[in-house]
Amino acid sequence: MSLPTASHVRQQFLDFFASKGHHIVPSAPLVVKDDPTLLFINSGMAPFKDYFLGNKPAPFKRVVDTQKCLRVSGKHNDLEEVGYDTYHHTMFEMLGNWSFGDYFKKDAIAWAWELLTEVYKLPKDRLYVTYFEGDKGDGLGPDSETQDLWRQYTTDDRILPGNKKDNFWEMGDTGPCGPCTEIHIDLRDESEIVQKSGRELVNADHPQVVEVWNNVFMEFQRLADKSLIKLPAQSVDTGMGFERLMMAVSGVKSNYDTDVFQPLIQFIAKEAGVQYHGTSPATVNDQPATENERTDIAIRVLADHIRAIAFTIADGQLPSNVKAGYVIRRILRRAVRYAFSSLNQKQPFLYKLVPVLADQMAGIFPELKAQQAFVTRVIEEEEIAFLKTLETGLRRLDALEEAARANGGMIDGQTAFELSDTFGFPLDLTALIAREKGLTVDEEGFKKALEAQKNRSRNAQETEQSDWVTVLDTDAPNVFVGYDQDEATAHLLRYRKVDKKGKTEYQLVLDQTPFYAESGGQIGDTGFLESAFDKVRVIDTKKENDLIIHTTLDLPQDLGAEFRARPDAARRGLIKNNHTATHLLQAALRRVLGEHVQQKGSLVNEKLLRFDFSHFTKVTDAQLREIETIVNERIRQQIPLDERRNVPIAEAKNLGAMALFGEKYGDFVRVITFDKDYSVELCGGLHVPNTGAIGYFKITSESAVGAGVRRIEAVTAGAAEAFVDQQIDLLNQVRETLGNPQHLLPTLEKQTEEIAALRKQIEQFAQQSLNQQKAQLVNQVKDLNGVHFLAVQVQATSADDLKKLAYDLRQQVTNLVAVLGADIDGKPQLAVMLDDEIARAGKLNASTLVRELAKEIQGGGGGQPFFATAGGKNVGGLGAAIGKAEALVAAGL
Repeated sequence: MSLPTASHVRQQFLDFFASKGHHIVPSAPLVVKDDPTLLFINSGMAPFKDYFLGNKPAPFKRVVDTQKCLRVSGKHNDLEEVGYDTYHHTMFEMLGNWSFGDYFKKDAIAWAWELLTEVYKLPKDRLYVTYFEGDKGDGLGPDSETQDLWRQYTTDDRILPGNKKDNFWEMGDTGPCGPCTEIHIDLRDESEIVQKSGRELVNADHPQVVEVWNNVFMEFQRLADKSLIKLPAQSVDTGMGFERLMMAVSGVKSNYDTDVFQPLIQFIAKEAGVQYHGTSPATVNDQPATENERTDIAIRVLADHIRAIAFTIADGQLPSNVKAGYVIRRILRRAVRYAFSSLNQKQPFLYKLVPVLADQMAGIFPELKAQQAFVTRVIEEEEIAFLKTLETGLRRLDALEEAARANGGMIDGQTAFELSDTFGFPLDLTALIAREKGLTVDEEGFKKALEAQKNRSRNAQETEQSDWVTVLDTDAPNVFVGYDQDEATAHLLRYRKVDKKGKTEYQLVLDQTPFYAESGGQIGDTGFLESAFDKVRVIDTKKENDLIIHTTLDLPQDLGAEFRARPDAARRGLIKNNHTATHLLQAALRRVLGEHVQQKGSLVNEKLLRFDFSHFTKVTDAQLREIETIVNERIRQQIPLDERRNVPIAEAKNLGAMALFGEKYGDFVRVITFDKDYSVELCGGLHVPNTGAIGYFKITSESAVGAGVRRIEAVTAGAAEAFVDQQIDLLNQVRETLGNPQHLLPTLEKQTEEIAALRKQIEQFAQQSLNQQKAQLVNQVKDLNGVHFLAVQVQATSADDLKKLAYDLRQQVTNLVAVLGADIDGKPQLAVMLDDEIARAGKLNASTLVRELAKEIQGGGGGQPFFATAGGKNVGGLGAAIGKAEALVAAGL
């Protein structure tokens, strides 16, 4: 049977709503830039949030799109179901048609029914619809209007009431929301339908009775106090899960059996040398029942996860250990684990899927194809790094299995935390492996251990913010006038109070402002708001969605006064220098290193500029000098700024404007040019009137950020001159220290050789001392509950010496548990070494032991199960730590 193609079905949707007067818009990037409530776009409506809230006018009253979405964290989290069922995904497409204060329930329902039944030809007798039954807590009655509208298209037995959970859509704890009506389809065989009606399975998590469309009628805004207020206008937010739609129009029983996933699935199976059987994930005690099902689950996980990983990286978010980057790293490691354990792929595998996906999606999401080499390299490097620790971690879990079964089949929370902390195993990965072994994880214990660590190293402040207070009731949005004015007259529209652990700040929104809000790497302006009554300092300016928010420590005395908004002109001038220099730098990088260079991040403030870019090798000193030369030549040429606003996006691209992957651009953009043959970029930031204002440009460092990403830091103007002066001063100090030699480099080389020879002698003396100690220590080893035990303070000149002594002892003494302490230059150091067999048994853990002993020296540490170290502040506590070791080890054994 020939299945419908994804590209054709998607285009049918876009064309249908275009014929109804909708403007087709591209998908926003997956990564959210200016909304503190979201890490990723998790719904089709997220990019349009400001239109619903009335923060800015919608450019079109009717819009249609297909939006990339990611649901792997927070309230909307489908990660655990992925691969095990047929219809949950991490990244998915949300087909949507939108009305911003235009049509409402009647047209939305009519068009949804027309598209599904007349264009896609879905059988009407397989469709069920739901409406909101009301909620007493919110003071809302049943949505009888929607119920009556559906009676025009289907019968009452197919129109079902739904509770708040299923039929009242909310983006998060706060924000736009409203009642919704869903359309579900029953894809079961006729024999199953005869036995049980589909209406009984709606919203019952049946894999073949699924929701395909959700029409949300945006009427309300949820405030922080959980109350509802009416939105400025009634709007429609509709979403149809593209993958589920493909299942319905294809007449198959799984999203994975459609053209969306089959190219990936068939490639994975062929590359891994396995067969995809298309099994439904039948389970026994939450474990795959057969080997075929295990294989199929792994293939589905890889086919799903590569989409989330590849598109998020293409949209500008690299894997990391914090926030959005950590989420992507977790997904990637989950996929690697399945490939490793279920498909026997012991070498990097996931990266091979990127070209298949890039070709498949090139027509609708070309950003992946454009960055295919970069995304592939990043994924491969991440796989290499994780595979190094994966096998060790899996062995550790195998060793813990017996202890867990003795503990009622549960892996304790502290152990799960150590797996995360030491081996990079996220909790969900440990839980997944445990589930396959028929075990569970003490998640509460894990959370306690994690919270304890956070409390030890917490730097972030807890923040509470009140709801917005309206001062000037107007529909006019706040406007940025800083391109043309260095200061402006303004009125306060709204404000809110923000508490940060006893420190109170205020966030203010003005009707117009010359203050630049942090965006595109450029830091926000500071300055003052002045009125006839007072002068309030603005300490920062940021964007929240598209609102420009000024942060102050004080609230103006007269909220209704007319203010003079004055950014710090001197600071802004330095920022402009560095921002324009960043444009010149990127153009120079592309000339020297190649056209593959793309911006991957930046920071522009009054002190320096930092530029991250895609490149796979270190930039040589010669290349850095050439880059500097090119930039300084452009500065001396005093190239004037050519700024063009409201340029159609297509025209801007024809001009050769550099667009950043991961940024959301509208139909009209701002183009910044410094010589049309040198630097043309899409940019919303502030710039110098001509390049000569920068004065001078100097690179201060070049380094690696991650796989395939390099970083350059540089300074301009007075800061560049000061940097050069410092380097010259340092060189003069070196000359004076060496007695002003005529030939500096030969003198330094000679002294370096002499130092190296002396260091070698010291190392030889230290090794002789360690060997003498080792011989004495072997004689001090005693038997303790069947192991060879040693706890002693030793002489060591460095932490490396202490480590070497511990390893040397382990080679010479079998079945060893050793605790060594040393005073190294006035600082206490501890090392715990366990024999491999003792560590694998799981009764003792070097990392746990050293952390407990470190309390005596007022310090902390960690390491691996068989070897761990700790440092501290209290040298006098070494004796207590050594003395405490025997009791701890005896108790563990």
